[in-house]
Amino acid sequence: MVLISKKNRRVILEHLFKEGVMCVKHDPNASRHNELEDIPNLQVMMVLRSLCSRAYVTEKFNWQWHYYFLTNEGIDYLRDVLHLPAQVFPSTLTKQRPARPALAGADTAGESGGGKGGWGKGKWGGGKGYGKGE
Repeated sequence: MVLISKKNRRVILEHLFKEGVMCVKHDPNASRHNELEDIPNLQVMMVLRSLCSRAYVTEKFNWQWHYYFLTNEGIDYLRDVLHLPAQVFPSTLTKQRPARPALAGADTAGESGGGKGGWGKGKWGGGKGYGKGE
């Protein structure tokens, strides 16, 4: 049995809720977890195993690494335990919009000369179709 302090358990749960996923190397003898430097790897493994047995996270094991994914029930449970409002979501559930410059290609569309935006240059270009010659 592993005794885990409330402070360490809270740090693990906060990190899991913030990210939505957590990776743990299957090494109980490791002194520290790779993402949480102050917490032993064994404690992280045991907290996540407990959450997995209650179906708050799902586990995938591959090449000596455990991958834990937060479920919808787990999100509700962590909101209750960490006293978070309903408007807060893990980063895996928030949509990130791609950073695109506004109308980036609009001023260069007519400069290529082919009418296809850079396509159709060379011997095989020109839009005559397959087998129509030059």
